Amino acid sequence: AVLACCRRHPTKRIIGLPSLASFFSAVLYSFAVPQYSLGMKLVILSSIVAVAAGFAPPAAVRPVAKAATAALSMSTAATEAQPFVKGPRVVREQLPVVYVYDHCPFCVRVRLALGVKNVKHLVHFLANDDVATPTKLVGKKIAPIFELPEDDFVMGESLDIIAKVDSDPRFGPADAILPASGRKDIKAWQKSVQTLLRTLQRPRYVATGLLPEFQQLDGRHAFIKNHQLPPYEKPEWKGDGTDENPGVDMDVKLRLYAEAMAADPAPLIEDLNARLVELDDMLYSEHHCGEGGFGLDDIDLWARLRSISIIQGVEWPTKLRSYMDNLSALGDVPLYDEMAL
Repeated sequence: AVLACCRRHPTKRIIGLPSLASFFSAVLYSFAVPQYSLGMKLVILSSIVAVAAGFAPPAAVRPVAKAATAALSMSTAATEAQPFVKGPRVVREQLPVVYVYDHCPFCVRVRLALGVKNVKHLVHFLANDDVATPTKLVGKKIAPIFELPEDDFVMGESLDIIAKVDSDPRFGPADAILPASGRKDIKAWQKSVQTLLRTLQRPRYVATGLLPEFQQLDGRHAFIKNHQLPPYEKPEWKGDGTDENPGVDMDVKLRLYAEAMAADPAPLIEDLNARLVELDDMLYSEHHCGEGGFGLDDIDLWARLRSISIIQGVEWPTKLRSYMDNLSALGDVPLYDEMAL
């Protein structure tokens, strides 16, 4: 009977030769016990055959199991992170204008937010030594600057600009970008890599002149003059014009930038790669860093991480790399991979 059952159900043969021997022993034992009635012996035999042949559970039980599995799958899918969904393209008759530096993370915040909101806008890249243009607009040399010609309106400060755009129904649904969550772990991570990133990024910004704000030598020198390299701090680097603190001589600054660019970056990049693994563990998903969805946390984090892509040899963890690519596409702000040094 067992062999016939196995022949009828070849895919359900779960017993090998040792277990087959045990099976026949059990059958013989059940028939040898005098206390068992013939009916009881047949029940025992049927049970042993069913187990040995690996029968599936009765049909009445199977739908319940399948329903439970389906419910579990739906529950899992419901918790999967979903990408931000853009609204319709917003094209005003008079396009908004943003005045920015390409490398500046505060400027990138605004560009990313406008891209996510799907607002067509003009990007005016300021030369790094251009003082006149921002001063005429807002009274001093700062970036980003947001200009709304249809309202004859100009403003600065990246987070204020984003708040205005995200609250104005002319630029799509209001409050589409979640507020900052105040996460301390990511802020602590950013602070911990500040010196490392300044050492690697700043010389690369000005090394080729490919970034629009550094197209001319004057723009590159303006940046070097005002942006210190570790271990210098800004007051020591720039000085205050006094005899006590004249600042670092410009020739020395140029030499330090050249030496930083010529130095072997391998030890620093190895350190950076390890730190990126730490950050990868902090990300909720490849679409947004927090559980609630896309928000200001992402706008700030991505804007700061973007400049890492100018460093050749960086090894991005899988989730973090996807995060960078996804938000680059979402916000229509390119990374620096193709010009990495």
